[in-house]
Amino acid sequence: MEQIQSFLPLILMFVVIYFLMIRPQQKRQKQEKEFEKNLKVGDKIITKSGIHGKILELADDTVVIETMAGRLKMERSAISLELSQKLNTPKKEA
Repeated sequence: MEQIQSFLPLILMFVVIYFLMIRPQQKRQKQEKEFEKNLKVGDKIITKSGIHGKILELADDTVVIETMAGRLKMERSAISLELSQKLNTPKKEA
């Protein structure tokens, strides 16, 4: 019985770490994968480096986007989920 009591704080610490750190990160990764999978031609996006553009072509792991400077080919993972969603949400007028 004392062995269980000595391991209880350690087990409790792992449970707390799981729910506060690991689980939210897994949920975020799942959202990003879903976002990358649902991209389509014509979507307006912002990359993680801040480049604004519109998707012209899609491949398995890459996208071709059109920017003011021309066309760029980049990885799907370079597209920012938060910034792209913020760009595509309608703005409220005051």
